[in-house]
Amino acid sequence: MANAKVGIPTFKLVLIGDGDTGKTTFVKRHLTDEFEKKYVATLGAEEQPLIFYTNQGKIRFNVWDTSGQELYGGLRDGYYNGGHCSIIMFDVTARVTYKNFPNWHRDLVRVCENIPIVLCGNKVTMDPMMTAQYEDDLKKTGDTELPKDDDDL
Repeated sequence: MANAKVGIPTFKLVLIGDGDTGKTTFVKRHLTDEFEKKYVATLGAEEQPLIFYTNQGKIRFNVWDTSGQELYGGLRDGYYNGGHCSIIMFDVTARVTYKNFPNWHRDLVRVCENIPIVLCGNKVTMDPMMTAQYEDDLKKTGDTELPKDDDDL
């Protein structure tokens, strides 16, 4: 179990994916309900606490919003270390960000072997037709299996 701060179960959530997939905007939207249209690359990583209310009470995710830029690739293992769960985000309007999923997945599970992962397609309101294409791709891999390499995409 994760560390509890003031009685609230706390989990480290590692938010990863290519640059400009909307990771920081996703976090800001949950924190303040703001939507930032302008892209500003995250430098390294930023940590933000998100509180959620469940039928079991409050839980806290310390979200590590990591840079998707290759320049910071050497620092990622340190950001992943101690992660309890992860979201790998891609942009439905930029197929290359989906094709890069296996790389993000491989690097993450090398550091956090049995970490629960959610694959999240973002920016669906920008191009709703793209969402159907990704749903078809995921169906090809099975209901619970995520793509392992580019051959599965």
